[in-house]
Amino acid sequence: MLCRAVQPEPVMYRSIHAKTIAAKPRPTDLAVTLYTKSKKLPSQYRVLDRSVGGALSRLIRCDEFRAEKGELTTLYPPKGASRLFVLGMGERATFTLETLRVASARLVNAASKAKLRRVDLRPLVDGLGTREMGCAIGEGLMLGNFSFDTFKGTTSNQISSPVRPRLSVHIEDDLRAGVARGLLIGESVNVARQLAATPPNIANPTYLVSYCRKMARQIGLDCSIVDAKKARAMGMNGLVSVGAAGSAPPAMICLRHRPARPRAGPILIVGKAITFDTGGYSLKPRDSMTGMKYDKCGGMAVIGAMRAIAQCRLPIEVVGLIPAAENMISDRAYRVDDILTLFNGVTVEVTNTDAEGRLVLADALAYGCKRYKPIAVIDLATLTGGVVVALGNWCAGSFCNDDSFHDVLHRAGEHCGERIWRLPLWNEHKQYLKATHADIVNASGRMGHPIQGAAFLAHFVGPGGKPDPGCSIPWAHLDIAGVASVESGSPLCPKGPTGWGVRLLLRTIETWKESSE
Repeated sequence: MLCRAVQPEPVMYRSIHAKTIAAKPRPTDLAVTLYTKSKKLPSQYRVLDRSVGGALSRLIRCDEFRAEKGELTTLYPPKGASRLFVLGMGERATFTLETLRVASARLVNAASKAKLRRVDLRPLVDGLGTREMGCAIGEGLMLGNFSFDTFKGTTSNQISSPVRPRLSVHIEDDLRAGVARGLLIGESVNVARQLAATPPNIANPTYLVSYCRKMARQIGLDCSIVDAKKARAMGMNGLVSVGAAGSAPPAMICLRHRPARPRAGPILIVGKAITFDTGGYSLKPRDSMTGMKYDKCGGMAVIGAMRAIAQCRLPIEVVGLIPAAENMISDRAYRVDDILTLFNGVTVEVTNTDAEGRLVLADALAYGCKRYKPIAVIDLATLTGGVVVALGNWCAGSFCNDDSFHDVLHRAGEHCGERIWRLPLWNEHKQYLKATHADIVNASGRMGHPIQGAAFLAHFVGPGGKPDPGCSIPWAHLDIAGVASVESGSPLCPKGPTGWGVRLLLRTIETWKESSE
């Protein structure tokens, strides 16, 4: 007998984590500093050094202390503080915001292990604006603070307590606003991580619908749902067919941020949310099926991004679409050789039921273009294993029909540490997908597999959702299969989902006016 867990009410991020971070000016007996590689004590720290009995100046004179990027040294000074964390920044010439994020994440991990409640953080303000530095610190603190222990049981030796320990970070006034914003952004990334990590017997399409409705009410987003019945009536046969055999019916979640006086928009962001992917009748082998709860990471990034966009009150209209389905097997499942008519009238001959993500994205893209008439479109999806072979887990693959738009995305990725690399998308790739008995196939072998996915989606981006050879709507497809989750942890992210894309989308949209001029 197949057993499924009872689906609980959706929970928000703060209710499942053991610790949170707040940027509040509360004094503490713990001094924490960020320190660049040098053998000379910066003037900013002379008073601090005297207050801790010269511990800092003695440290930097030690040959073994290098203050390498990411290095954390813990001192126990004779007076003034019980602990002094020294975070290495490396060379000044190579100092970046990502260095600051990693250092902040190391700090929060060290403070957590020491069971500290308050930390006095005094970073060197050098070379970058205080707002950007503060934001990077806040992001690093919150990203490094993530843990997903909701389903830990009695053998994990975890004591459940309704009172959550809180780490307060004391920081200078000129950085505090940036830190607060960074904490907010980092928390939205952690929301995406939490949803991605939630197992498929709980986080099915129905759960995601309920979660988004609740979140939207709390933060002021508009939320509407295209359920399975409505999707079928509207001709979304990609979404309906992929989810037909699922344990819960498919749905498309529509989140909308509408400021009172938007200066631009709407910008459309779309994320694939396959809550579990067996491959359908093109069944995945056992080893390839493990971790397929992460096939919803593109959609979870859109949820996290919409949360951050609303809470940051960006003056740009943004629409987030999350087509959600579970790709399973039953007598209702779609088959190889089926021909589907998608939302915009394009017919698709199914050659591989494991190339399902592009089918649900196609309906969402075409619907979004017709319904909202966006000025730009971005979609994110764990679409192909081929992009992992090509690019590894160092960056996402980017396919873009507009050079200027790609430059905007690239700059945003470099700024926030979520890098992209552009791959080609030519008319020849679109022609390669021509079908014998329909307009196109959903997959045509392994040759250029990541490009095939982008070429397929290109048939669904255009005015009215129709194919647009003129590429009149700037559009980018981001294949995030290599960056959506990690097998080994880092200071910024433990093993599991990364929440990749939340910060990239936010940065792209918040700099839109500057980039579009």
